[in-house]
Amino acid sequence: MGESIGAYGALGSPVPVLAVTPVVLPVPGRAVDLEVRVSAPVTGGDLPVVLLSHGQGHSGHLSSLYGYAPLVDYWAARGFVVIQPTHLSSRTLSLPADTPGAPLYWRSRAEDMRHIVDRLDAIEDAVPQLRGRLDHGSIAVAGHSMGGHTASLLLGARLTDPDSGREVDLSEPRITAGVLLAAPGRGGAALSEFAARNFGFMGAPDFSAMTTPTLVVAGDKDESAHLTVRGADWHADPYTLAPGPKALLTLFGGEHGLGGVSGYDVAETTDENPARVAAVQRLTWAYLRSRLRSEEDGGAAWRAARAALAADPEPQGRVEVK
Repeated sequence: MGESIGAYGALGSPVPVLAVTPVVLPVPGRAVDLEVRVSAPVTGGDLPVVLLSHGQGHSGHLSSLYGYAPLVDYWAARGFVVIQPTHLSSRTLSLPADTPGAPLYWRSRAEDMRHIVDRLDAIEDAVPQLRGRLDHGSIAVAGHSMGGHTASLLLGARLTDPDSGREVDLSEPRITAGVLLAAPGRGGAALSEFAARNFGFMGAPDFSAMTTPTLVVAGDKDESAHLTVRGADWHADPYTLAPGPKALLTLFGGEHGLGGVSGYDVAETTDENPARVAAVQRLTWAYLRSRLRSEEDGGAAWRAARAALAADPEPQGRVEVK
């Protein structure tokens, strides 16, 4: 099986990464086959899996399996297998406007992630270099913006289907940890007129059942006026309204791009800041390690990352836990 993830050390010394794309997973009834990108360290065994859900940015390919390289490269080089789907909402697919679920495919996005978990054996077969190296019992989900909404549903958040009026539960018990990056908050009066009119699925989210351990990452300048009248605090709602155990990383000066996590040199990032991205990389990786490994193996990384943030004379943010 090769060396275990423990060989990477508490501070996460990087190793070379292999990436295979696209791995095609046929899904009956889906408008097109599900394509994923798989990134992994070239060495190590018992590797935890992180599913990464893309957002809906303006750039052509960031909202697909090709996005989020700053996070994917960092996590994979430090012991995680990162699997990225191209959701049906991706600009790269240009599906007809009358495709069921359009335009944001909120239900299909969560179902994509469950299909991936179901097909980990098939993914290993498609990437021979990974055969026998994945830890199928250690799975996390992460997502940015709309991807954060997708991840929150898998972690236990509920919503009311705007078409049927019924509560929807898309939680996935095989996923045991999560990271929400600039994710949506509460609905109702907190929504902008535009969001209330166009995104009915955001109208009544319920975070009270989101019990899975989760790190919420929010920028204190992420106003997202097209979505909410609440201001930047809205993105902390998944932390505030969900039960523990939860952690909140508030980034000082962070806007919706969180410094540039969706890609290298992304024009739509209004707060480009390499130091901010580096803080997100370190703290998200350390949190995931703390939740997907044993306390002895993983807890040290999270404690060290939090201590380094607190000791920095010019910290990029602060961490709260409950």
